[in-house]
Amino acid sequence: MDKPNYFHWWHKLSIPSRLLMIGLAAPILALNFWTLASISNYFGVLIAIVVVASLLAFILNYPVSWCVQRGLKREPVSIIVALLAISILLGLGIILIPIAFNQAQQLANRLPDWLESGRQQLILLSQQVEERGVSLNLDVLAAQAFDRLQGQLQTLTKSVLNLALGTVSSVLDILIDVLVTVILTFYLLQHGDELWDSLIDWLPEENQQPVSETLRSSFQNYFIGQLLFGICMTSVLVPTFLILKVPFGLLFGLTIGTMALIPFGGTVGIFLVTCLVALQNIWLGLKLLTAAVVVQQILDNLVAPRIIGTMTGLNPAWVFISILIGAKAGGLIGVVIAVPTAVVIKTALMSLRSRISSTDDASASDIAVVTVGAQPETTSQSVTRV
Repeated sequence: MDKPNYFHWWHKLSIPSRLLMIGLAAPILALNFWTLASISNYFGVLIAIVVVASLLAFILNYPVSWCVQRGLKREPVSIIVALLAISILLGLGIILIPIAFNQAQQLANRLPDWLESGRQQLILLSQQVEERGVSLNLDVLAAQAFDRLQGQLQTLTKSVLNLALGTVSSVLDILIDVLVTVILTFYLLQHGDELWDSLIDWLPEENQQPVSETLRSSFQNYFIGQLLFGICMTSVLVPTFLILKVPFGLLFGLTIGTMALIPFGGTVGIFLVTCLVALQNIWLGLKLLTAAVVVQQILDNLVAPRIIGTMTGLNPAWVFISILIGAKAGGLIGVVIAVPTAVVIKTALMSLRSRISSTDDASASDIAVVTVGAQPETTSQSVTRV
């Protein structure tokens, strides 16, 4: 039985008509994206809870599935895995968060002194350069730059204090959101497969398995790979910073490792931490930069291919663009899901293009068969006439 041709109408259109159809579809797509962004802003907290719970259930589903394949029942295994995950997170939070928070407070107190130290280092560098007969006026530029930076720092400190006060006043709301997220994660971990199958059943039967495999593989490769990569970055950078006697080494290592969960985030974190440390001691900042870049390159070239493999298949430029679009549309949650969503869209477009190409080839072959079949008849007619 021949498969139905869904694109027969497209092949009947001329090239100007196809361009006109694309031009008419673009504003409709833009309107749909704007509508989705407006809906996500209105239901921001609810969508964030659902997305976070889905991601946690997606990650925890792997140990649960592994245990189920070995004959254990899903419900008790789900409870045990969820309790273990909560215990590990609480343990790490109790151990690391107070130390990191204390170091963050100390960093905020010492940052003005570090700025002054950075200013003095630039002035000293300017004097050394001027002694060699080159006038760069670095002292004037340093004074202007650090005055502006200090003003921005004061504004940022006030914003952080206001945010902290607002957070303290809404602790109950945060606890409720966390509790709802944990409960939803638990139910998704138990009944997520049933919910997933019910959603996939809305698709045509021939598209159910490809769509399901594409979504699972895209999100699996991305989140599992980025999570393991961030853990490796943190595990290596924290001892390295402590060996180099970098101030606030735990805080800086955790910061870079957390930012490494997002593509290009590790590079941005290394740059920011290097600038901060260089304010106090430029040579220590260079040592930190060298060590962090070496660790990042080792993980990128040796560890990441084994963990992540062909993580996304996207061009780095498209990865960066997708992150910017996700940040604009959904904030932090949009940044988290931007890359795997872009992978799914790319896979869908490639599948659509292959279907159109195969339909074009089939149409061309049909025309060729008809043409070849018509030739003998024309020849016999000519012979009869002769």
